[in-house]
Amino acid sequence: MTKKIIYKSAEEIEGIREAAMMVSLTLAEVAKIIGPGVTTLQLDKLAYEFINDHKAVPAFLNYNGFPYSLCISPNEQVVHGFPSDYVIQDGDLISVDCGVVLNGFVGDSAYTFPIGNISEEQAQLIKVTKECLNLGIEKAVIGMRTGDIGYAIQQHAESNGFGVVRELVGHGVGLSLHEKPDVPNYGRRGNGPKLEQGMVIAIEPMINAGTADIKFWNDGWTVTTRDKKPSAHYEHTVAIGRGKPDVLSTFSVIEEVLEKKNK
Repeated sequence: MTKKIIYKSAEEIEGIREAAMMVSLTLAEVAKIIGPGVTTLQLDKLAYEFINDHKAVPAFLNYNGFPYSLCISPNEQVVHGFPSDYVIQDGDLISVDCGVVLNGFVGDSAYTFPIGNISEEQAQLIKVTKECLNLGIEKAVIGMRTGDIGYAIQQHAESNGFGVVRELVGHGVGLSLHEKPDVPNYGRRGNGPKLEQGMVIAIEPMINAGTADIKFWNDGWTVTTRDKKPSAHYEHTVAIGRGKPDVLSTFSVIEEVLEKKNK
């Protein structure tokens, strides 16, 4: 990661907004075909082609050697899963993380897709994880600190009996994929770097149905829950605002697709 926080101009934030919207549109394309019988590699191929067709570049592809355009993490995989020949099944939770570089700006967002008939525990997990994201975003305003974001996320997750991953955190984003500051999903109010005008961060709660403990695979990327219980991951790119945060990515285009499919 870069050592200093990179503050963005209003013009740069608009460029990051366009990149973040391209991420959201890519995830909406994924939403169109994701379902039982589809492989996660098919989702990756679709995203690669969609991003390139829109004169953008997948931010993850070849990043520190990562060989795919999407991170796709089924069920107990927390993040950084490799797309593969895994065939998606009814009852799966599939977390899809996407980054895009467009005109030199970077957007980053993730969405956990429920597949078909999921359990009550899974439904509660994705509901609470999305609520954690929204509660964290509420704190992304000038004068607050990264610890305020982490505290809001941690309190909500743990009060619902879920585990908060410690080893992986949100981050600054916009001119590079990973910038300062770190944005943990746990913390103490009033602690951490102060949020200021021009900062753009990726807020991304990674919440486990069971223990917070995780395991790193030998591939150097894939992370799973140690107890094999499911995990969920939602992420938005957010510019720090005065009075209210400015969310640069969106889930609305994804959820419009899902609602049409479920009718």
